[in-house]
Amino acid sequence: MNQTLSALNLDAHLRLARLDRPVGSLLLLWPTLAALWAAAEGLPPLLLIVVFVLGTFLMRSAGCVVNDIADRNIDSAVRRTLDRPLATGELTVRDAWLFFTLLIGLCAGLLVFLNPFTRWLAFGGVLITMAYPLMKRFTHMPQLVLGAAFSWGIVMAYGAVQGSVPAQGWLLFVASLFWIVAYDTLYAMADREDDLKIGVKSTAILFGNADRLAVGLLQALTLFTLVLFGQRSEFGWIFYAGLAAVAALFIHQQRLIVRRAPANCIRAFANNIWVGFCLFAAVVCEFAVHEFQA
Repeated sequence: MNQTLSALNLDAHLRLARLDRPVGSLLLLWPTLAALWAAAEGLPPLLLIVVFVLGTFLMRSAGCVVNDIADRNIDSAVRRTLDRPLATGELTVRDAWLFFTLLIGLCAGLLVFLNPFTRWLAFGGVLITMAYPLMKRFTHMPQLVLGAAFSWGIVMAYGAVQGSVPAQGWLLFVASLFWIVAYDTLYAMADREDDLKIGVKSTAILFGNADRLAVGLLQALTLFTLVLFGQRSEFGWIFYAGLAAVAALFIHQQRLIVRRAPANCIRAFANNIWVGFCLFAAVVCEFAVHEFQA
């Protein structure tokens, strides 16, 4: 009876998939939707919007589950992750693998609505997602792999709309990659003390005392690449106004992390939800104005 209740522990499964903490899903969603709008040069088909919104939440949840399976013996040694269901024993590894299989199965069901090219891209995205949890054991740059996994929705969005990925799609992918390494370094800065004790690698440890400078450079590269994306897409002043808002948010994040207080590092990380939203809004408004003027 207890095992049955454990298997059906909805609250623990929701927490395992981080559905109680939507920050990560929104960080993944906004640039993916921005890419969908940019690829369609305006409002994309409603079906694609639904597929990519659902796919974003499901795939992020699956990524969290496989991450916790890999980190189940590490999470209990890190203050921020002590209460994760696998670390506390609320769920078993078998429970987690069954849940992961369900989530991946639901993602696979969405592929029916996408073209063959995008289906192959989705397969690559799953491989990158499953590789990420292992990277922190072998390299100080696991954030780079996370960046590729989180940015893969951009590539898929262009593939779903255009059947290929043009230069501007790859520019947006690279901009997203720089941005994700920056904000996940902020996240890693909050865990640095615990990570050093247990031997987990991260960019926060790699950069050391130059962490704030490194984050600033990555944010500058994000803005530079987004400018190139805007030029390639022939965007006007509305898009660049959105980039100005992004720059202001980056400055705010730099002010938050001046003393590297873990709580402020997490606040700076979470602030990136608004960075993603500003990018999405800038792209949507750009095409909306064009349609209105036409």
